[in-house]
Amino acid sequence: MKGRHRASLQADLTAVLTELAADRPLAARLRDHALTGNWADHRDCHVKPDLVLIYRLAGTETLQLVRLGSHAELGF
Repeated sequence: MKGRHRASLQADLTAVLTELAADRPLAARLRDHALTGNWADHRDCHVKPDLVLIYRLAGTETLQLVRLGSHAELGF
């Protein structure tokens, strides 16, 4: 991502990761929710309206970032 949106994306992603790393609930606007099916042990949240972060909490000490992309790129 280039230009004026790069700083915004970095700030938004950093804010989400900070909350997740601190094990704090995400703001409702991020639409954090559990996934189902083959992804049942993962969650996703919306960093931007069409930028989805898939992550997994592995135990009490590990936050695993799995995929980041648009709905189309991720197949959702």
